[in-house]
Amino acid sequence: MDFKLCVPCLLGLEGPIADELRRMKMRDVASENGRVYFTGNEEDIARANINLRIGERVLIEVGSFDAFTFDQLFEGTKALPWEMLIPKNGAFPVKGYSLNSKLFSVSDCQKIIKKAIVERLKKVYGIQWFDETGPLYQVQFSIMKDRASLCIDTSGFGLHKRGYRPAHNAAPLKETMAAAMVALSRYRGREDFADPFCGSGTIAIEAALMAKNRAPGLYRDFTAMNWPGFEKTMWARVKDEARAREFRGDYRIFASDIDPHAIEIAKENAMRAGVADIVKFEVADALSFDRKTEKGIIVTNPPYGERIMERREAEGLYALFGKAYFATENWKLYLLSSHTEFERTFGRPADKKRKLYNGMIKCDLFMYL
Repeated sequence: MDFKLCVPCLLGLEGPIADELRRMKMRDVASENGRVYFTGNEEDIARANINLRIGERVLIEVGSFDAFTFDQLFEGTKALPWEMLIPKNGAFPVKGYSLNSKLFSVSDCQKIIKKAIVERLKKVYGIQWFDETGPLYQVQFSIMKDRASLCIDTSGFGLHKRGYRPAHNAAPLKETMAAAMVALSRYRGREDFADPFCGSGTIAIEAALMAKNRAPGLYRDFTAMNWPGFEKTMWARVKDEARAREFRGDYRIFASDIDPHAIEIAKENAMRAGVADIVKFEVADALSFDRKTEKGIIVTNPPYGERIMERREAEGLYALFGKAYFATENWKLYLLSSHTEFERTFGRPADKKRKLYNGMIKCDLFMYL
């Protein structure tokens, strides 16, 4: 059975996610602001959950419609074929958001959508009460500019929850954002790779997973694994296919931080991710970065000055790191920062910039090529 599927994402990452889906041979891939759509069956849902590096989760869009009033929201929801997915004993809590719409009360929208689904399923199943003791079918709604989209989540925990990072230090970068930065650097495991502000090691670990071509969802479960019709043997087969595509090679990935505690956490995370053998962690000052090898790529996320350091201290750090970087040879740099004066303090305009959002913080990925 084919479904219309949706991958929500941080703004700015639609293109890389669409590229990922096309490499998986998904059909009808199309991008919108903050989400990427495609068509797929049960196996494609498993494949996307297991292999996507950058998307936040995989949703089945049950339907979409205009909703200017609560009556329209109720009738539009009730008209959708919820019984195609939700069984008699299924649990179907509702959550979501509304932006730039007449229906702005999220709690009221939740109640109306829930009531409409119940009324639909009552009629279909001929029962008056749903105990909701079975598998979870998390309903997610979004109402943007009076257009409602109603989905069911197949992932459970967000796809950034790879399972290797139960511990982290201050201001961690999401695994999905780290993977996006590595993907945008076009690192493929051939060049040397470095992150001189590695913190809990997320960027270097995601680079190692990409170098090995290891699927990020291999060692976790997904909500849809418990659904009738989504056989566990199918999920196991898709995971086996992903393992068969892994690479083995000699990789040179370096990660350093001035904080010894952060390095200990990073090493533990790399161990859990199964890449401790190919990432070299060390306590070092980024300002003494002096590796001079060919085809090197630096991907890093230094402190912004908003959450960890004062703005002036961050500017001083950028200036000193700029001097250290420009003294190197043959290293490309991809640096994420929210600082509006970054290029001035760093000492040179970037060759390219790409607007990204680290959570709710508007950033640029500055590229020195």
